[in-house]
Amino acid sequence: MPEAGRADGRIVNALTIDVEDYFQVSALAPHIPRSDWERIPCRIERNIECILALLQENEAKGTFFTLGWVAERFPGLVRRIVHEGHELASHGYGHERATDQSPQAFSADIKLAKAVLEDIAGTEVRGYRAPSFSIGPKNPWAAECIGTAGYRYSSSIYPIHHDHYGVPDAPRFAHIAHAGSEGLLEVPVTTVRLFSRNWPAGGGGYFRLLPYSVSRWFLRRVNEVDGQAAMFYFHPWELDAEQPRVPGIGARTRFRHYLNLNRTEARLARLLKDFRWGRADDIFLGRGR
Repeated sequence: MPEAGRADGRIVNALTIDVEDYFQVSALAPHIPRSDWERIPCRIERNIECILALLQENEAKGTFFTLGWVAERFPGLVRRIVHEGHELASHGYGHERATDQSPQAFSADIKLAKAVLEDIAGTEVRGYRAPSFSIGPKNPWAAECIGTAGYRYSSSIYPIHHDHYGVPDAPRFAHIAHAGSEGLLEVPVTTVRLFSRNWPAGGGGYFRLLPYSVSRWFLRRVNEVDGQAAMFYFHPWELDAEQPRVPGIGARTRFRHYLNLNRTEARLARLLKDFRWGRADDIFLGRGR
């Protein structure tokens, strides 16, 4: 696999953002029908503006895995992401889990998303991330579909145990997922191997749940012990403590979704200072390849 880039003697990690709004989260799908999306006020602009400001302040670059649905409604935001030097990547069109789709429907979704994003931004889209990391043993055909659609890499697997996703026995670091003309590279979200199991170190809800010092220790271990670049992710809505509360959701979902939203921005600012961050395509593909 390609060696991780380095800056100032330190490994450069991949900072990735899953660009979706709070009402599009898979865990809230039973409570917010897809047919209601058009009438719900979006909060994505405010949250992306905040993220872009943090990245600029810390001279960091990132990869924005963006829904085609969002891009169509906020084309100026997508163009700004690209203009500021960040990577635009695909999160599919309508945030449907790959495990809920047939191979034909999945292929149509990821091809549509790629076409929409490239048409708006005028740049090649090389990366894809499945909603809710929904690629694994239940859909072994997915990697071939992603490669055939023209993507160069995927970041759709989290090698952990989780009740909604996860492939705990998957390789922890970048590997060839499908041997096409150039080979589709799978770059899993980062884990730490301790006590004979994988522990989540790549962000998301765990970044809000665990003390910041734990996340920092995990990432340093990946960089310094494993000698690997981390694949870290978060969502724009995780910086938005004022987002509307969805009624009727269960205690577990409420805890996972709303925990420490008021602390995420400050934690992210610390993270950007404590590590070096770049685009996933630069780190794992090399932009010129």
